[in-house]
Amino acid sequence: MKTLTPDRLRGKMKKTLSPDRYEHTLSVAYTAANLAAVHGEDVTKALTAGMLHDCAKCMSHKKQIALCEKYQVQLSGTEQAKNSPLLHAKAGSVLARENYGITDEDILHAISYHTTGRPHMSTLEKIVFIADYIEPERRRAKKAADDRQAKRLTQIRRMAFCDLDGTLCAILKDTLAYLQERGGSIDPMTRTAYDFYMAHEKETPRES
Repeated sequence: MKTLTPDRLRGKMKKTLSPDRYEHTLSVAYTAANLAAVHGEDVTKALTAGMLHDCAKCMSHKKQIALCEKYQVQLSGTEQAKNSPLLHAKAGSVLARENYGITDEDILHAISYHTTGRPHMSTLEKIVFIADYIEPERRRAKKAADDRQAKRLTQIRRMAFCDLDGTLCAILKDTLAYLQERGGSIDPMTRTAYDFYMAHEKETPRES
């Protein structure tokens, strides 16, 4: 299967996703492209990953589980839970490969881990993870839950264009605090990613 260009993917996503999800997808893709340009990453890859990061959101939980089982994708208990907000990432990676012809492992990983993060993320993975959090449409929705989860959104947006790892730490820290506050389930990978990048930040000397 021939890999689709970002323009072709945009058309596919418009037909597949709900209007709100489609607007979010465009916003993430263009934010990822801007971050890629600043941080020396391939802009086309960032656009592609952004366009496809939520491609499985149109599928029911049951179908997402079946897709992951069919292709033997390992899932955590949190990802398998009913109405999990995380499952679509792993299912989306499979869908990107099988339905949209994506063979670039970096793009597939960026889709897989855009909800939880993981240790040793590539630059592209970091960019898509961050873009999903800071994209401009986030606050326009004016959802109370988003406001509680993203209290430092303005600060984090500024940080994203100069310090990817510092931004990752801030997002993971705020996400964990939000989930703990509301008694939400924390995926083990999110905790592992936070511990990894916090340790990395402490070991990285800062310019005076």
